[in-house]
Amino acid sequence: MSETKDSTVSLADEDDVKEVLSEAVLGLWDVVNRLTRLRPSKRDRYRVTIFGSARVQPGTFGYDETKRCAAALAEMGCDIITGGGPGLMQAANEGASSDPERAQSIGIRVDLPFEQEINSFVNQTFEHRTFFTRLHQFVLTSDAFIVAPGGIGTVLETLMIWQLLQVHHLNNTPLVLVGNMWPGLIEWAKTSMLSPDSPLASEQDMEIPQCVSNSDEALAIIEQHRIKWLEN
Repeated sequence: MSETKDSTVSLADEDDVKEVLSEAVLGLWDVVNRLTRLRPSKRDRYRVTIFGSARVQPGTFGYDETKRCAAALAEMGCDIITGGGPGLMQAANEGASSDPERAQSIGIRVDLPFEQEINSFVNQTFEHRTFFTRLHQFVLTSDAFIVAPGGIGTVLETLMIWQLLQVHHLNNTPLVLVGNMWPGLIEWAKTSMLSPDSPLASEQDMEIPQCVSNSDEALAIIEQHRIKWLEN
């Protein structure tokens, strides 16, 4: 599309309208990408994102254990971030809300066709229309990630963080996978991606996620990382 200083585009010219919109959207993405390069020299608070299933019910072992883990992190002085929905997200926010003077309970919510209201234990909410921008905020605001058992959405979140650590868009950020469902994922990745004939990843990539069997092991990893974070 040729353009002069005073040129206008008629809405009847569908091709030119599409080009204007495309250029505008790409321009906005460029602005966003530039802005998200900015980082504070030191974050005021240490924040742990907890990913996990929306389907786990209160009163179950998984719910109570996630709640206990988040409460221990809150007592340690860590803010807790979740997707803000039900299940293990609610459990983590409930645990964080047990010590409101020491920790914030944060929910980063996304619009879904089957509407999920923000759980009642969140005291700071962020709203997103897409999973992409929501995941980006998790990345920008978190110092560590704990992954509890979950379904496809939890796996998506886990793999995205893993990939960002692999390519060093995230650095020195723990990715801790809790429970017996995760070693199988790592073993699958090793078996499928580390073929001697045609390797698709490196052995170092497989060491990025830290699989632990219970919350106490996860807490120990986060505590050691937070100590180093406080020293910087």
